[in-house]
Amino acid sequence: MAAPSGRSGWRAWAALVPAALLCLAARAAAEPGTAPGAAPSTAEFDVRPGGEVHSFSRSLGDYGCTFTYSAQGGTNEQWQMTVGVSEDNGLFSCSIWRPQGKSYLFFTQFKAEVKGAKIEYAMAYSQAAAGALNDIPLKQEEFEITETTVSHREGKFRFELSKLMIVAKTPRDEL
Repeated sequence: MAAPSGRSGWRAWAALVPAALLCLAARAAAEPGTAPGAAPSTAEFDVRPGGEVHSFSRSLGDYGCTFTYSAQGGTNEQWQMTVGVSEDNGLFSCSIWRPQGKSYLFFTQFKAEVKGAKIEYAMAYSQAAAGALNDIPLKQEEFEITETTVSHREGKFRFELSKLMIVAKTPRDEL
């Protein structure tokens, strides 16, 4: 399932995703260094305007996330990427966002790609929650989700992006 269907599906995922990400963060705080390569990892990077295509990647064990984009206007913005793996190694998460909430850059394209897992849930936002601001999701027609990518939809995307969230299912080895 790449994207939830129906209103009840969205509500279920809306409750599950923040809870899963909180669990990953709590695990990292409670058990630093207990599972090499498995603790969530956050890195800062600059999103640069100028119309050129740029990429930023993070890996955690066998899983990875790459954010590729092109933007115009303004100056560099500080963004963050967090990658994490659930305690049971069943889920990989990748979050990309601007901590200040709203980006003032004009995005001409974006794509987030996961490696080593298949997307179960993904959402893109024109505004990320910060201070008194709330998350504002993109309309479903503005982006598309495949098994491994979340990307803008040509001709439908309205050039605003401030946050991407991905939860992907990792392959399971059955004995």
